[in-house]
Amino acid sequence: MATNPMIPQGVLNRVRPNIVFPSFPGLNVTAPYMGRQMARIEFEGSFVTKIPTGTGSVNSPEPFVFATVTVELLRTQALSSNWLAQIQDNSNIGSLTIHSDAAPFQPIALANVTANMLNPGPFDGSNPGVTLSLRGEFYVNNNLWTYA
Repeated sequence: MATNPMIPQGVLNRVRPNIVFPSFPGLNVTAPYMGRQMARIEFEGSFVTKIPTGTGSVNSPEPFVFATVTVELLRTQALSSNWLAQIQDNSNIGSLTIHSDAAPFQPIALANVTANMLNPGPFDGSNPGVTLSLRGEFYVNNNLWTYA
């Protein structure tokens, strides 16, 4: 007879998410600078391309995929203006590391990051959110670089 393994499900921490920019520490984003939507990351494309053959497929692992980080900044904080000024000066950001809302989930690093979009949102006194979108490269299938 099977029994419930009673595995602890863990805890989410709403103030743990943060984004670190080694080349621009003044642009680092922590929870007090974020709106309710906080931050999210989304990978784009497949980690492996499957190439059809006559009887099956050949796997061709990708060395990287693009990833988009979206963060809701607060227009009521100077950090959102700092981001606007940075984009006006230079949208090439370098690298970033995003930390999630769960301690067991490892941080995700992106390279060759650019500021992709900044949407100031409505100036109607009802929504303080400014949406910032960043795009970079996430390296996958690192064992491709070990030559046989």
